[in-house]
Amino acid sequence: MTAIAESTLQDAIDQQERNRVLVRRWLYVVLLVLFALVVVGGATRLTESGLSITEWKPVMGVLPPLTEEAWEVELEKYRQIPEYQLINKGMSMDDFKTIYWWEWSHRLLARGVGVVFALPLAFFWLTGRLEGHLKPKLVGLLALGGLQGAVGWWMVASGLVDRTDVSQYRLATHLTLACVIFAATMVVARGLAPHTAAPSKDGTRSFALVLMLLVLVQIYLGGLVAGLNAGLAYNTWPLMDGAIVPGDLFIQRPWWVNFFENAKTVQFVHRIGGYVLFAAALWHMIQARRDEPGSTHARRALVLFHLVLVQAAIGITTLLLEVQIGWALLHQAFALVVLGFAAAHWRATRGSYPAETGVVLRS
Repeated sequence: MTAIAESTLQDAIDQQERNRVLVRRWLYVVLLVLFALVVVGGATRLTESGLSITEWKPVMGVLPPLTEEAWEVELEKYRQIPEYQLINKGMSMDDFKTIYWWEWSHRLLARGVGVVFALPLAFFWLTGRLEGHLKPKLVGLLALGGLQGAVGWWMVASGLVDRTDVSQYRLATHLTLACVIFAATMVVARGLAPHTAAPSKDGTRSFALVLMLLVLVQIYLGGLVAGLNAGLAYNTWPLMDGAIVPGDLFIQRPWWVNFFENAKTVQFVHRIGGYVLFAAALWHMIQARRDEPGSTHARRALVLFHLVLVQAAIGITTLLLEVQIGWALLHQAFALVVLGFAAAHWRATRGSYPAETGVVLRS
């Protein structure tokens, strides 16, 4: 290899590394906005504010009501839906503004994520700072973001006609898709980071992926619990309704409906999901420390186990305190912390994305 070729290769590697730093920092900003979006979404649910805006206006909805007349129009629209007529009849304007601002803030953050993602993506793409393998990944994330907006309205629409709240199926789907986007963004960002350790052994890598998927399943189950307000009943632990395995778990027909529509069954399954995730994280920590002692992967498995342990403690506390809003929000926020670390850990077990310099070497 000639000195010129070596110099050209090094220049290309250095430029790629600079580009990766910029793209990675941008994705970390996206992650922060996504985190805020999910937490505000949780607050919107907990304050029962999600049906206060009864229309989907992706562009015009950016601006809130600016006059008292405009506020009266929005309140009158809210008066037409079952939630107002059956639960909040006679609500004052001040109370309406409170729930309206929660939902408006959630939607504004959702639009903000789109802007924070799409504009830098266009800049990096047009200026040649994106590696070829990144382009379909990032376009896929953008498409998922667009789908999430539609799913959000699909969820809200379920509570505007025949119900006083949104469908638990749609709520769980909306929450889980948001977390899929969060995890996928973390995976891409982590793949762009330099890795000092070699890729892990196959067993560690495979189980790290299983753990990330288990966290997503547990989040979906949590969405069902939230949608059914199932956390407001059976506020004891470790017993539930006076037993380890309570009765009446399958009183609805067909039997499988209980997993989605029976609040008792849904809460019980969420508890079991927590136990399974705890056991899996414990086993992963033991396995990684046994198979790769002293490695970065083993240390991260240890950290992940302790994050799951903390999340379990937060979840139990939230249950015992009958879903106080502060603890419930902490439970949802820390679930994202666990998911983000699990996603980063799994990507780290595979190492960084391969270099893509586009340089043709001649000796």
